[in-house]
Amino acid sequence: MKAAVYRTYGPPEVVKLEEIAPPVLRPEDGKRVLIRVHSASTNPFDVLHRSGFLPIRPSNGWLKPKTLVLGIDVAGTIEAIGPEVTRFKLGDAVYGGCFGSHAEFVRAREDALAPLPAGLSFDQAAALPTAAMTALQGLRDVASLQAGQRILINGASGGVGHLAVQIARALGAEVTAVCSGPNGAWVKALGADHVLDYTRVDFTRTGERYDVVYDAVGKRAYFDCTRALTPAGVFVTENPLKVWSLLPQLAWAALTGDKRPRMHLADTNAQDLTFIGALCEKGQLRPVIEQVYPLDQTAATHRHVEAGHTKGKVVIAVRT
Repeated sequence: MKAAVYRTYGPPEVVKLEEIAPPVLRPEDGKRVLIRVHSASTNPFDVLHRSGFLPIRPSNGWLKPKTLVLGIDVAGTIEAIGPEVTRFKLGDAVYGGCFGSHAEFVRAREDALAPLPAGLSFDQAAALPTAAMTALQGLRDVASLQAGQRILINGASGGVGHLAVQIARALGAEVTAVCSGPNGAWVKALGADHVLDYTRVDFTRTGERYDVVYDAVGKRAYFDCTRALTPAGVFVTENPLKVWSLLPQLAWAALTGDKRPRMHLADTNAQDLTFIGALCEKGQLRPVIEQVYPLDQTAATHRHVEAGHTKGKVVIAVRT
């Protein structure tokens, strides 16, 4: 099968299209399925692993990667099923999370998949799993966002941010979106009640207070954002590409017992994928895709995401 392979850590150019053996279901894969990949997407997770980010090396290999194919979002059709799989059958269209989706075939756990939402293309579905679950779990579970509360979303035009705007609206919150001026119109069209251009307005100095400040791009410090929080307000930061700048504020929280700054990693599960799919089918959630690349240009998707200015999501069309 064709796959985007990286055999060493380094810049995006280390990712190259190769012909490798396809995965097969093993005897121990009772609850796994084999997916023929139609579409995938590139996330900060992939950028961190490809670049050899130091904290991931103990599990991924100190000198070179143990796993050659990246990709954690997938949309495709079931090609084979393990003997214990009960939720899917051959030919079903699915989407969800797995490891190694930047290839024509990939194994995935049954409990990390859900049926492809009605009305969505494979490209659209592949844009959702990691980013939408990050937003959903960050807002609903970490920030405990409630209907009627006021939330400010920084980086509202990015991969996680533009989905967070829609999910916050679906949860009944009043949404203030922060993005650049050129992105304001389409972010407003996603359902934001208010839009601020960060090149003109510093939201921490407007005098407005929010129940939740959700920094989807990890570019603002908690210490600055306290000015924009209500006394019981929560600050959630999400961008793993900015982890070194986030550590001091999280350390402060641990040392002082301040529970307002929070960070989390998405947990891929079928229940939340089904919830996200239902939002899509009700017209409350739609991914914005800035660009679709063919599989042989996967390196370009890394450059795109690493630059940090993605409008929505970047998708890889694996099977046309």
